[in-house]
Amino acid sequence: MREEKQRPKIPHSIIIENRNAISLTGITKMGSFDEQSVVAFTDYGEMHIRGSRLHISKLSLDTNEVDIDGEVEAVIYTQNKNSGGFFSKLFK
Repeated sequence: MREEKQRPKIPHSIIIENRNAISLTGITKMGSFDEQSVVAFTDYGEMHIRGSRLHISKLSLDTNEVDIDGEVEAVIYTQNKNSGGFFSKLFK
């Protein structure tokens, strides 16, 4: 069996300022977003940010940075999972 060479993980950090602004680094991909929730992906897991009046003020996937303004109520991490599509999520 041949071993696959893995790339190093992109460093990730999160800074929350007075629960009104959040700065993220190490974002590899953006998921869905609206005024109540933002989903972002890192090499360390999937991140869900919940709140109100959330607005993405900066998005640079070249530098892996995202800034979000609004009232931050929760930041939740989940493990990265291999997505098999709609039905695999439905029948878990």
